[in-house]
Amino acid sequence: MSEVPGTTRDRIIGDVEWDGRVFTLVDTGGLEGETGDPLKEKVRAQVEMAIEESDLVLFVVDAEEGLNPLDEEIAQWLRRLEKPLITIANKADNVQREATAAEFHRLGLGEPLLMSAYHNLGTQDLMEQILGLLPEWKGKVEETKGVPKLAIIGRTNVGKSMLMNAILGEERAIVSDVAGTTRDSLDTRFVYKDKPMVLIDTAGMRRRGQIRPGIEKYSVLRSVKAVERCDIALVVLDAMEIATEQDTHIFGMAMDAFKGIIVVVNKWDLAPQETGTEQEVAIQLIRRRFHFMPYAPIVFTSALESQGIQDILDLALEIYEERGREVPQNQLRRLMNDAWVSRPPSNVRGRRLELYQVRQVDTHPPTFVFNVNEPTIHFSYRRYLENKIRQTFGFRHTHLRLVFKRRSE
Repeated sequence: MSEVPGTTRDRIIGDVEWDGRVFTLVDTGGLEGETGDPLKEKVRAQVEMAIEESDLVLFVVDAEEGLNPLDEEIAQWLRRLEKPLITIANKADNVQREATAAEFHRLGLGEPLLMSAYHNLGTQDLMEQILGLLPEWKGKVEETKGVPKLAIIGRTNVGKSMLMNAILGEERAIVSDVAGTTRDSLDTRFVYKDKPMVLIDTAGMRRRGQIRPGIEKYSVLRSVKAVERCDIALVVLDAMEIATEQDTHIFGMAMDAFKGIIVVVNKWDLAPQETGTEQEVAIQLIRRRFHFMPYAPIVFTSALESQGIQDILDLALEIYEERGREVPQNQLRRLMNDAWVSRPPSNVRGRRLELYQVRQVDTHPPTFVFNVNEPTIHFSYRRYLENKIRQTFGFRHTHLRLVFKRRSE
């Protein structure tokens, strides 16, 4: 947060729930007049893209500063767009500023809403107006509960769309050798071994500094949202350039979201096959790069020749089943008590750590809560307990979430 104009350049996106309605809020960079600054021109381009994709525009003006020529310039532009709009006179937290805000009637954008974000004044009125102007969802919502959702993610031009077509067995996505062809996240329902599934194709993710403003920026955001709503991420690598730094970033994003992960080494038909040990070398490289998730399975594929597709889908069904598995409470408690006694954790600040209770509280991902006297648990001991659960209850490939809380929490 800063008082310096132009601080916000990238958009900040978040989901908002209010009175039972959920919508996505996009905060954009501030607009400035003609400056010749290329960076500020990029900010404006991103604002234009945000408005183009929006259902409602919130035009924020400054009640402390009052009406200025740039406000009028922006208002003129917004009128041409013919989008639902609310004018917000922010910082209207005293009588003098409320009087100054009357100037904004001259913009011709309706009655300005007086509020102070800093003092949380006017928020209720704003939300009522927002909900009144947002369109009701009229589309058909397909039931996907209990249906595995797979998101294909990866760098640009690693063959994600072709992999989608190979999985579906038909041309359901545009396939191109031009990096960045896919812009939208495409959801497609299909059936494998009598099991309904959903496949989510996404745009390629470049390194942050290489993402161009506008459409490509939004493509990456859609890809991130696709990861959030999937069950299993198919992290696609290029066999000709395995496990790059960007691959690690994408893999880590799926891991941090506690998604099931399958590493898909695509274009394996193009890799040199000389000694017969190429797969072993590739696996070692991937395991070193993705050492924080050694249980993620690796599949070598050729989307072009439809090789390895069945292995991907079989693994996806297995991981989905693991993610929904519930373990017997008494067996879990006995296992963790034995593990804690046979290998006690290190003391924290001279204090002995005690385990009072452990229970599974959720699935997708399987989530286990440990009630202890001190939640500061070394990561190596977390891994020890996780491996015990993994080995005992057959969680071969899925991500597990272990949460440590004080008994009083």
